[in-house]
Amino acid sequence: MKTSYHKFLYIGFVIMGFVQWLTNHAWAEAATQFGIALAFDPFDQSQPWKKRPTWQKSVLVIHLAFVVGLFGYQVGSSDLVQGFKDGWNSK
Repeated sequence: MKTSYHKFLYIGFVIMGFVQWLTNHAWAEAATQFGIALAFDPFDQSQPWKKRPTWQKSVLVIHLAFVVGLFGYQVGSSDLVQGFKDGWNSK
């Protein structure tokens, strides 16, 4: 298997996501960095999804669920929800 730059980009974006999350507490920035990391599949891209090992599929699906969870947390804890409630209740 050839070494691809995708692995390094994937790891780099994951590290940047953890830095944003743990040091700056910037949830949206962390979710963005983790989401961009998914664009750079660290595994063999020539292998079809159905023929990949289960552990590779699991890593990518768990990573995607983590990104969706971070975005959901960001939206749920923002002022957007309170603004929607205030608009709904005609305040």
